[in-house]
Amino acid sequence: MGILSKIFTWWDGATIGTSLWSSRNGEHVGTDAQGNKYYRSKNAKVKTTEGYERRWVIYAGANDASNVPAEWHGWLHHSYDGVPESHLPAPRIWEVDYTPNATGTATAYRPQGALERGGHRAAATGDYEAWSPEA
Repeated sequence: MGILSKIFTWWDGATIGTSLWSSRNGEHVGTDAQGNKYYRSKNAKVKTTEGYERRWVIYAGANDASNVPAEWHGWLHHSYDGVPESHLPAPRIWEVDYTPNATGTATAYRPQGALERGGHRAAATGDYEAWSPEA
């Protein structure tokens, strides 16, 4: 089923067309800790409408932009020319590792009172009382 999923699905990694186009027209410049692969165009004449070289990412897994770490996000958006390994200083001891956006997953934050946690919360002093015509 691997080859069929590469032909017909776009939401989980690259399709065969994107992989072929990237191997032909792109230069692999790096891979991040999540396994995402970053490319730029081989041909220096190929530019965006703003005049920048074309840069793109092929995700390892689901196509979710929040899977791109901040340092590679800056490179993709032309904040700097060098790839993050050569451009950025070493991480500080107080910096935490990158974690992707957990919204919509089982590990997402659920505050007290959320429906996923039963929908019950402690009463507050200023709780809203709905208007009713009988009152």
